[in-house]
Amino acid sequence: MATPEDVARLRQLKETEPLQVAWDDWTSTRKVLEDMTPLLNDPDPAMKALASEEASELDQKLSNILKETLPSLLVPPSTTANLSALVELKSGVGGTESSLFLATLLRMYMRFSQSNSWQATVVADNENEGGGIKDAIVEIKGVGAYDALRWESGVHRVQRVPATESGGRVHTSTVAVIVLPLIEEKDAQKEELYSMDDIKLEVMRARGAGGQHVNKTESAVRLTHIPTGITVSMQDERSQHQNRRRAFQVLSARLMDQKITREIAQRRATKNNLIKSADRSEKIRTYNYAQERVTDHRIGFSVMNLTSVLEGDALQEFTDRLRQDFEETAMEDMLNSES
Repeated sequence: MATPEDVARLRQLKETEPLQVAWDDWTSTRKVLEDMTPLLNDPDPAMKALASEEASELDQKLSNILKETLPSLLVPPSTTANLSALVELKSGVGGTESSLFLATLLRMYMRFSQSNSWQATVVADNENEGGGIKDAIVEIKGVGAYDALRWESGVHRVQRVPATESGGRVHTSTVAVIVLPLIEEKDAQKEELYSMDDIKLEVMRARGAGGQHVNKTESAVRLTHIPTGITVSMQDERSQHQNRRRAFQVLSARLMDQKITREIAQRRATKNNLIKSADRSEKIRTYNYAQERVTDHRIGFSVMNLTSVLEGDALQEFTDRLRQDFEETAMEDMLNSES
């Protein structure tokens, strides 16, 4: 019978398999390139051209392994890889234009979730009388959802001519996005994110357009986490039990987010890495309608296809590049800490 030490050793070997495969690929490719070097000086022009073309492909393969594959494997595995996400959107500067853009971003995240086979549900929203949505909370369930979407936290800026603008002037509006790790109430207790002694629970009648349910049932729930002052109100569901579950879900997500941020801050001595890119007061991305351009200011990357981004398709390019930037930064931190 295998001992705990044997199980741990087998697990460690399993975790290092991808790194061994990448290293074997590197060494074998380099050996082929070295064996081909004499052919680059072959007197036969056709043979020399063929060898030069293949050598260029092998050199590119080595570069990709060195710059992309190995760094991603050397970075410690994400502790949040299996978590789903809770995305909060809040309109900012721009009034009705901001609310309209929030509705556009909400649709973008819903479509992006669909393309990744995640289940997205709007659990709360507050419509604006002039059109659009003032604020919304979206539950996105699926493995890897949080790690992919966490880079969306920050202020999103849109530059466009509003439909009501007769002079054709470009207006700038903003929407704040906060991406939180989704964690269920039972898991939050396991994580020791809070104690029920620290929670103030209030129930009240839901506000709304009226009707028997609104007038007679105390279904709305408000939670206050006394140590941090975090308050969560939920009234969109039909029963107090459902609203209570949603409220604890949002509270747990915010507390988990604080925990992750603290851990990041403890691991890093500078403010210029992930903490900066997750700064929710920072304008992280600009959507320019006139130029059909979307630019992420953290990595200086632009896509000249605004429609594709808002449809959720080209958003993948941003999440991939932001993840790569994070892994490269993490590698630099590891090397600096060892030097």
